[in-house]
Amino acid sequence: MNNETKLAPAMQAATTEIYLVDADTLQLVDVNQAARQNLGYELARLNGMTPLDLAPGLDAAGLKELLASLGPEIGAQVSVSTRFVRADGSRYPVKLCFLRIVRDGRTLFLAIGDDQSLAHAASAALQEYQARFNAVVDHTPGLVYQFVLNADGSTAFPYLSEGCTALLGLSVSELQQDPARFQHLILLEDRKGYQETMQASIDCACVWNWEGRIRIEDTWNDVKWINLRATPIPLDGGGMQWDGIMTNITASKLEQEEIKRSRARLAELTEHSAQVKEQERTRIAREIHDDLGGNLTAIKMALAMLAARLPQESALQEKADYLDSLVDRTIEAVHRISLDLRPSTLDLGIVAALEWQAREFETRMGIACVFRADGDDIEDIESELDPDHASALFRIFQESLTNIAKHAGATRVSVTLRRQRQHLSLTICDNGRGITPADRLKPQSFGLRGMKERAKALGGTLSLSPAPGGGTMVAVKIRLAASPLASRQPETTRA
Repeated sequence: MNNETKLAPAMQAATTEIYLVDADTLQLVDVNQAARQNLGYELARLNGMTPLDLAPGLDAAGLKELLASLGPEIGAQVSVSTRFVRADGSRYPVKLCFLRIVRDGRTLFLAIGDDQSLAHAASAALQEYQARFNAVVDHTPGLVYQFVLNADGSTAFPYLSEGCTALLGLSVSELQQDPARFQHLILLEDRKGYQETMQASIDCACVWNWEGRIRIEDTWNDVKWINLRATPIPLDGGGMQWDGIMTNITASKLEQEEIKRSRARLAELTEHSAQVKEQERTRIAREIHDDLGGNLTAIKMALAMLAARLPQESALQEKADYLDSLVDRTIEAVHRISLDLRPSTLDLGIVAALEWQAREFETRMGIACVFRADGDDIEDIESELDPDHASALFRIFQESLTNIAKHAGATRVSVTLRRQRQHLSLTICDNGRGITPADRLKPQSFGLRGMKERAKALGGTLSLSPAPGGGTMVAVKIRLAASPLASRQPETTRA
């Protein structure tokens, strides 16, 4: 075998089977490495063999007639499909494409073999993958889709799963033919959010996540909540493609709305219960102070008159002195119980009540408590603060001081009441050990929950955070009512 009858180096290195065949004898002159490896023959064994030896099912006369049809033209080609037999006896489908070439005056056929088993295997694998993909998509609750936004602003849905009709009320073909129909389904008030989240996904190349409502007019004429999540893929030319899924979240949205309504009703009930409780405490405190206190005062006065008529240094005088002391202690108890139920200083305003409670705490617990009411117009809040709100704010303050006394280990408390335009803020800071996240999550932390519920019922907020320099800071902020002077309309004079 001389160099003229050998395959070129590029053909030797090719991954496709290549055979060089003598035009007169049909014997193999040269075979490249890919063909030898697939057939399992050594080159020496292949020398002298013909395509008919490799393909016993191939008709000799038919092959010669086919090759003869090439004629003398250089570059003409014909093909034939057959099955080659490997050295181990296995067979595989192959398509042979013959070209007539001439080298050094010798006519040869260049045969290029295409192993069809590889194509069949690839096709089978692709079909299996497609079947699995279809099975996953068909069982996915929602609509699997591809959405394209071209650089010129036009849109397209290259792929839509069969869930399109169930979710959107449109068939796949309807939406693909008119992609703009999807945006027309979105409620007007939700379209802005749809556009903004799309643009955000484009700007940051991040996942597009949007929730909104669509109206299915043609089919059911109802409103659905849908969630759209898609991954962006930049396209050549400046466009963007998203691969994602749309799901119907109407049920979960309705549940969330029902939970919100239930919480709102519970908050209203809690506020009402607190108001009724506060009113009942006020009633009992006044009855104790007025009725029981008045009766005890009368008893003390009558007892003093009787004691004045008793002989000195007698056993009855000692009994009278004891009863007088007992009445005094009872009056003090009545006064203390009445204050615990509702401090009478609340009738003087929230500022006076908070200042009194701070002094009481300092005296009773031995912990320094500094109270400040900032602002020249702080005294004017009394006319803008509802009595029930004042009582609720006072109870939050009481509970905060109770928590400090029980848990903080503090030596100093700073309290600030400040007006901020139409809001009133109360800040309580201590220098204790501070509150940890675990303390907030304790199942029995009803005090903190009660404080937050009271603040929420006032239409305000309550937050807990580390205080400057250590300890805990409780910050309450509520909205004041409109000033009566500001809301009063000028009177018109009649003629």
